[in-house]
Amino acid sequence: MSKSGREIELKLELDQSAQDTLKRMGAIDGFTAGRAVTKTLQSIYFDTPDQVLRKAKISLRVRKSGRSWVQTVKIGTGVVAGLSSPVEAEHPVKGRALDFSVIEDPEVAKVLSKAVGTMPLSECFETVMKRTTRELTRQQDGARIELAFDTGNILAGDGSQPLTELEMELLEGPGQAIFDAARGLLKDAPFRFSPYSKAERGYRFAEGRQPETPEPCFAEKISFTPGTSVELAFRDVLRSCLKQISENRVVVIGSRDPEGPHQLRVGLRRLRSAFRLFRPALNQATVAPLDRMARTIAGEAGSMRDLDVLIDEIVAPLADKTPESLSLDVLLEKLSASRGEDTRGAVVTHLKSAEVNAFLLDLAAYTEGRGWLDPENFDQTTLLAQPIETYSSKALARQWKKVLRYGKRLEELTIPERHEMRKAMKKMRYGIEFYNSLYPADTVKPFLKRMKKLQDIFGYLNDVAMAETLPDKVSAGGKDAVAVGQAIGFVIGWHESQCQTMWQHAKGYWEATRETPRFWL
Repeated sequence: MSKSGREIELKLELDQSAQDTLKRMGAIDGFTAGRAVTKTLQSIYFDTPDQVLRKAKISLRVRKSGRSWVQTVKIGTGVVAGLSSPVEAEHPVKGRALDFSVIEDPEVAKVLSKAVGTMPLSECFETVMKRTTRELTRQQDGARIELAFDTGNILAGDGSQPLTELEMELLEGPGQAIFDAARGLLKDAPFRFSPYSKAERGYRFAEGRQPETPEPCFAEKISFTPGTSVELAFRDVLRSCLKQISENRVVVIGSRDPEGPHQLRVGLRRLRSAFRLFRPALNQATVAPLDRMARTIAGEAGSMRDLDVLIDEIVAPLADKTPESLSLDVLLEKLSASRGEDTRGAVVTHLKSAEVNAFLLDLAAYTEGRGWLDPENFDQTTLLAQPIETYSSKALARQWKKVLRYGKRLEELTIPERHEMRKAMKKMRYGIEFYNSLYPADTVKPFLKRMKKLQDIFGYLNDVAMAETLPDKVSAGGKDAVAVGQAIGFVIGWHESQCQTMWQHAKGYWEATRETPRFWL
């Protein structure tokens, strides 16, 4: 039987124990579950010697299940936030070899033929998977989703690489159904949005690349072509934020790399800044729950990050500046113990929770399902359709006004107001990073350079203010009390002295920033 059309799949990575547990689950709330069926699938992938299909985001394979062979062409194989929606054409074939004559969809045949031309096709790699499938049907509307638990290996040359993946394919119904099913299925099982299709994993293994160990994920550079709509620009910003948040969630859970919580918090702050910079074009009712949860997780990641800053940037650098009668060793030891146990344990526990799983899936559904649409706002369509270069100038001007409101009173600002100015500058900086591809680099660079210097000074001032909480963060009794108390007093006093000098620099940098031409005008 032939099949042709666009498929929607959500691809998730789980550890093997979580995969096995989910495979044994019964019905999911709101869904009925069909009988589980397990098959062994052997898939052979083809390409030209210089991989023209891979470059064109086309996969071409033949798959054996039982005694039957099926040839599959997928066009548009990229994966974003675990989602892929390629055009797929499946047709039975007689054996392991390709047969283009069976392709019934003329558009698929045309795209494939144009990509390959007269170049020879040959086998590149194969996968051998044990696949357990089960169909879910949502009771409220009959939406149907196929769960596929895949466990097996990628084979290339003499090598083999294990692969474990959960695929959820929407067979019928609205796209939101696939995310609702994922929430009900995963509950508190931590997952990773799969960044690659099986075909891309096979290519990477054939090239000799090893499976990726999750590493801190930094913000990707975002680039818009002139004329891109506000809606598409917002979607691309959201995708960038979601990737940074979800990847660093995995890093914080699985390692003690201090960059993990820092980049997790940056991703969440970028997301919240995007909600504000695009605010006039969004449905605030759907933004609010995502924004609240982002704020909560950012605060928790911040508690880890604050300890890292206290240890690595506030206390440790003074170790060689103390008088001979004073040591910071006991203070550093107690701060490190606090970082290692109490704070990290609480944050990791929450990051593994069903609540955070739901947040990530809701954010993915919002991003890919146009969750910002407001049926009551008749002007929204016009806002979303306008070119991003028109919108960005107004958004940056609005945010600059907020910064300017504090800057005009710089010498009068209280400590809390300095903190608010710092946050306003961060949002401004994120906005510049979102939109800077729309402006000449030589006009953006001077402004951004001065903003960063000013932000660094305010960041240091904030860190020093945080150092004043050291007595609350470190409890020491008995023989350690005096040593810890003296160390804290020295650290706070040294940085307070530096603060006075830095604040004078802040005034100068603010004037330089204020006088720099505003590139968005």
